[in-house]
Amino acid sequence: MDTPLQIPAFGDAEELTCDVLVIGGGTAGTMAALTAAERGADVLLLEKAHVRHSGALAMGMDGVNNAVVPGRAEPDDYVAEITRANDGIVDQSTVRQTATRGFAMVQRLESYGVKFEKDEHGEYAVRQVHRSGSYVLPMPEGKDVKKVLYRQLRRREMRERIRIENRVMPVRVLTAEGRAVGAAGFNTRTGRFVTVRAGAVILATGACGRLGLPASGYLYGTYENPTNAGDGYAMAYHAGAELTGIECFQINPLIKDYNGPACAYVANPFGGYQVNRHGQRFVDSDYWSGQMMAEFAAEVAGDRGPVYLKLSHLPEESVSALETILHSTERPTRGTFHAGRGHDYRTHDVEMHISEIGLCGGHSASGVRVDDHARTTVPRLYAAGDLACVPHNYMIGAFVFGDLAGADAARYTPYEGELPADQLQEAHELVYRPLRNPDGPPQPQVEYKLRRFVNDYVAPPKSGARLSLALEAFERMRADIAAMGARTPHELMRCAEVSFIRDCAEMAARASLARTESRWGLYHDRLDHPRRDDASWFHHLDLYKSPSGAMEFTARPVAPYLVPVDGFPAVGGPSRHLGEVQPEQVATAGPREAAPVALRQEPAVPGTTAPDGAAADADTPATPRLLGLLSLAEDEPGLSDLAPYLTDPDPGVRRTAVTVLTETVPAGTGPALAAALADADAGVRSAAAASLRELVETLTPEPALREGLVAALSVADPVARATALDALRVLRLGDTALFARSLSDSDIAVRIAAVRALVSVDAVGELSRAAAGDPSREVRVTIAKGLANVTAPRAGDTAPALAGLIDDPDALVRAAAYEALGTLGCPASHAARAEAALSEPAWQVRAGAATALSAAAPDLAVPALAKALADANADVRKAAVKALTRHRAAAQAREALADATTDPDADVRAYAARAL
Repeated sequence: MDTPLQIPAFGDAEELTCDVLVIGGGTAGTMAALTAAERGADVLLLEKAHVRHSGALAMGMDGVNNAVVPGRAEPDDYVAEITRANDGIVDQSTVRQTATRGFAMVQRLESYGVKFEKDEHGEYAVRQVHRSGSYVLPMPEGKDVKKVLYRQLRRREMRERIRIENRVMPVRVLTAEGRAVGAAGFNTRTGRFVTVRAGAVILATGACGRLGLPASGYLYGTYENPTNAGDGYAMAYHAGAELTGIECFQINPLIKDYNGPACAYVANPFGGYQVNRHGQRFVDSDYWSGQMMAEFAAEVAGDRGPVYLKLSHLPEESVSALETILHSTERPTRGTFHAGRGHDYRTHDVEMHISEIGLCGGHSASGVRVDDHARTTVPRLYAAGDLACVPHNYMIGAFVFGDLAGADAARYTPYEGELPADQLQEAHELVYRPLRNPDGPPQPQVEYKLRRFVNDYVAPPKSGARLSLALEAFERMRADIAAMGARTPHELMRCAEVSFIRDCAEMAARASLARTESRWGLYHDRLDHPRRDDASWFHHLDLYKSPSGAMEFTARPVAPYLVPVDGFPAVGGPSRHLGEVQPEQVATAGPREAAPVALRQEPAVPGTTAPDGAAADADTPATPRLLGLLSLAEDEPGLSDLAPYLTDPDPGVRRTAVTVLTETVPAGTGPALAAALADADAGVRSAAAASLRELVETLTPEPALREGLVAALSVADPVARATALDALRVLRLGDTALFARSLSDSDIAVRIAAVRALVSVDAVGELSRAAAGDPSREVRVTIAKGLANVTAPRAGDTAPALAGLIDDPDALVRAAAYEALGTLGCPASHAARAEAALSEPAWQVRAGAATALSAAAPDLAVPALAKALADANADVRKAAVKALTRHRAAAQAREALADATTDPDADVRAYAARAL
């Protein structure tokens, strides 16, 4: 058996010093470090893994849930939406920071090279998924977000200010003189004890994803990133900071037997939706609401379950687009999972289920209490990202609060006093205790037992008795955790994580016991207190560690709203100090002396993708040239340094050179990538195309780049040709004549790229001619949608093109043409056609026709739309309701909308109710 690691002497610690200490190298932590460095601070970034591929963004992101883009959404509407989604228990001043600063953050990320979907004119393609407001901004190249951020950290000017220490895991925030002064932890590879002296500390350690146990039983098969074990929650608590909303759990819909989201919000814009086994939509609430999860859980448990994400009705182009997004960015193993079961979106809908519970501010409302500058209740201690309680903050909010924390913390210089010896000793004991008992119970067994108790006693629906049993179990677990054994630094890391999970489990149980009401749907469903109680509980529930070491609570009233929201009080009642919450009596089943009573009836492997994007092949040894190139990548090479590798005889070296070029982005990157589109090797061309799409927003639109892209339009590879067209469009380097030549391309994807390019220059004539002659349905659908996006002052007359598309033999083309009329306007001649189309056999055409009538004269449109509310297809009725909303000034429209509030379809009811 291996010799256990020796416990390092308490005094033999490596001490580091910085102005700003950032703990966690994920979304919020990276942005906090960048901003603090830009403000002149010396920053130390600690990450227990490696910053390059750590955090929830490690595998990318397929979209932004909360982009408040000017012209498409208003900050006040977003604040109201989040307030409703969180049953009113919000600090609107923090939510408003995301609402008002989020768009600038999108632009900042874009300047780094993060890609957001845009239309042909370069406007952000924000989509409406929720019933109020358009906030969803897709990220077609979102798999590269973390790589882009890491590239920023490695910029020369950032390297001078930011010291990154990978494989260092803090376990305690140090406090002195009433403020945060540093941290203590250890190196997860060498085992060495590490102390940090700092002017300010920013916690950005993510959610507590390993709280509940997944149905699969796999410890790390969690919905959230399993490396996020509640480290920051525990460190903030032991440092004396207040946490809030810990009783409001994170619970999500996910794919049955697979630890990934079913992504209804991604599929929704393509026409996918959640249904029960009868194919009925049943969710009355929006995506963000805990009430939605309550409805979801009831449907799964009832006789109308199981629940599915319905995709099998979609046309091929929609299914293909969804596969591209869901199988490459959100979860790269998802396609393999479905293939292993013999399931295909074209023939199988996706069975859904319910995730384990977790704690998360960004996707729910459980986190460290912060103000609108990310400051906690401990001076000079900050929290940002999923760790901070800014409800439903998601990725953009994590970036915003990381930025706020970095800016505020940059004011401070390192603490000059002695680091607190008692706290250092406590941290040392926490880290190295398992080495004293190397043959003790292993961490996986202890963690499984702990999280099994979480599932048994804490997961909703909750009750006082079960929560009280949970507290007994978690108290007993202290001894189990103390007895855990470890032999290596890695095992020490896992053991420390179990102690964090236990702390979070106790917080979750005690907070759930303290709030004696039900709120947030499934998130806090108390069977013994089944109703929401605004009179007593329109409060935040704050928990903190008292001087005696007990967990105590305060009910803090909700601050007056900045944006009034109907249905919630103007302000909470008085503050109440609850103290320590005592468990119920659960030692016996009722009083020992009582007789039984009657029941009262009451209501990385070969062939996979490596972190640098290159194909990992265990059988292919690295060549000296390749090793030299990888070494060069660490030294910020110029284009002249990389040029020999970009022309190397070995295609593997050329592919890697493209990857290095993409990471370092020296001057001249754009033309070099354009030239690589013509490489003889398909892998090099594919890498160059992916890099161009990733970097296009950041490239200089220089003549040399245009020449290379134009030349790529003649290569044999259609991927290269389509990429060149997209880059020319985005960079405004093309014109009508250039783009029109590609309308005759043999490849459908290239012709679609040409159509989008022609829309960007408002080439209505060329689009009209293509609409009449292109043999591909996909191209004609793209033209119909594109005509709705031409810029009005130069659009000319789109009527002839749309008239032809309305007569198209393909139903999906006709549907898209009618939808375009809903944007462009529907004159009387087309309105009559749309009214007649409400009787077409294809439901897609009927839905499109209803959309067209939203822009028609009300005297014709309203009666026709009122009749469409009796259509057999729910999507047609939904389109009719949305169209009637634009005509609600008419009395008949309001009457029809009132009738639609009793529709059997949940979406139709909800849109009708919102319209009224």
